[in-house]
Amino acid sequence: MLRFTATLYQFEEQGEKSGWTYLEIPADMAEELYPSNKKTFRVKGKLDQYAIQSVAVLPMGDGSFIIPFNAAMRKGTGKKKGALVKVALLRDDTPLTIIPELLDCLNDAPEAERHFYSLAPSRQRYFSKWIDEAKTETTKINRLALCVAALSRQMDFGAMIREQKKIRKG
Repeated sequence: MLRFTATLYQFEEQGEKSGWTYLEIPADMAEELYPSNKKTFRVKGKLDQYAIQSVAVLPMGDGSFIIPFNAAMRKGTGKKKGALVKVALLRDDTPLTIIPELLDCLNDAPEAERHFYSLAPSRQRYFSKWIDEAKTETTKINRLALCVAALSRQMDFGAMIREQKKIRKG
């Protein structure tokens, strides 16, 4: 298990990553975690005492990687930009599954289903995970409807989320 202490940073202007809070995994540590890899992969472990699994580790192009530190991680650790976090990581090769409710909805929407299966598995999981993380049944149903509608319009996950933010700001 790879163990280190990391500082939480936040992107100012970084394309789609603007505003993200993240922690960095230096190139030498990333090499230890997943030798000779230059692509996104997943990890499990702990951030302080907050357990994580199937979390994406994203390459930065210089050999280093980042872990986006999402709202659940911020809440679970009580940490934000500038804080130090104790990190314990292992590569997570557990296959991810798509939630059955999404698959059922896609069966009834052939255009959405075609587009969904044209996406890389990691991109498919964004939709599934977002739906599955809903705290209420109403939110889950709303997210299912949004995903199917977006996929029917050939949208990826990021485009769907950006569109929803614009609508809410309205």
